[in-house]
Amino acid sequence: MTDSVTGAGDGTRAVRAGLPEPVKHEPTLPGPVFAAHFHLPGDPTGPYTYGRDENPTWTHLERAIGELEAPGHDDVETLVFASGMAAISSVLFSQLSAGDTVVLPDDGYQVLPLVRTQLEAYGIEVRTAPTGGDAQLDVLDGAKLLWIETPSNPGLDVCDVRRLVEAAHTRGCLVAVDNTLATPLGQRPLELGADFSVASGTKQLTGHGDILLGYVTGGDAAAMASVRRWRKIVGAIPGPMEAWLAHRSLATLQLRVDRQNANALVIAEALRDRHEELGVRYPGLPGDPSHKIASQQMRRFGCVVSFTLPTRARADRFLDALRLVDDATSFGGVRSTAERRGRWGGDAVPEGFIRFSAGAEDPQDLVADVLRALDESSR
Repeated sequence: MTDSVTGAGDGTRAVRAGLPEPVKHEPTLPGPVFAAHFHLPGDPTGPYTYGRDENPTWTHLERAIGELEAPGHDDVETLVFASGMAAISSVLFSQLSAGDTVVLPDDGYQVLPLVRTQLEAYGIEVRTAPTGGDAQLDVLDGAKLLWIETPSNPGLDVCDVRRLVEAAHTRGCLVAVDNTLATPLGQRPLELGADFSVASGTKQLTGHGDILLGYVTGGDAAAMASVRRWRKIVGAIPGPMEAWLAHRSLATLQLRVDRQNANALVIAEALRDRHEELGVRYPGLPGDPSHKIASQQMRRFGCVVSFTLPTRARADRFLDALRLVDDATSFGGVRSTAERRGRWGGDAVPEGFIRFSAGAEDPQDLVADVLRALDESSR
């Protein structure tokens, strides 16, 4: 990456990230490399030996994500995985051993309780605390790894990453930040002091709802070597086609993020100003409990808005009445989605809690659809 791109804006960086040096008559972004093995006469040296270890298509994508997560830092390494959960697992299980202690959020991604069960089965102590109010500080003593999810999913609470990192490092504790909801254009955990930035590329990073992907970015060579070794042992690798599609999608990241974040704010404002109390949460709203700290460490506030309808039946009627918004799980796609999170049973939310992911539709159309659906569902 040239110095001019390093110092460029987010849009320029997203469009150019990870591209190889131009070669006459070759494509700007080389196509996916489908290979289980590579020509390897003599000693097994060089970058590509076997398909479970490395792939040129991964390499381009990993460089691209690294340039977005930590622009200008050549010592940062990124590893891509088959899914966000594969990336999360790689950090937890490569850094922790029997007898260690890890601190997790108790209001984070709903699969974390399953991870907790597995960690405890391996003899690892798991402590939990809410994201809001930096409550994880209270259970940090003696921990080897602190796992932060900010903004939290789906409650959208935010913690002070710098404060938590400083406290953790003082205690000799590593810090990993789940950056899925913010994306590298909204928040850069490594610049806030974290040891790992981890995310599901399935969501807004790739943005089209057609790829499962995860990644880990870190600046400590030894720690990342352990993550790489875990990936090799478990084989949690992405296919080359998925990696290529993800890299192609990065070119529109800034365009998508800015449109989706703007739409999320418009939706949040419309819900806030409605005649009924909906308990709207969005870190970009000035009156939101998370806004003050979010505005100090985030550059964009994300595409997810949450609110609560009084009953499960009302929430189901609302979702059924939507015409431009798909009733689907996950978030971050260019097509708006919404769902009643309580249907999964893994989140401590009311039955009428709605997680809304703003897409890239025209804002006036989205607002009209949401307000109409609210009116119809109230009858």
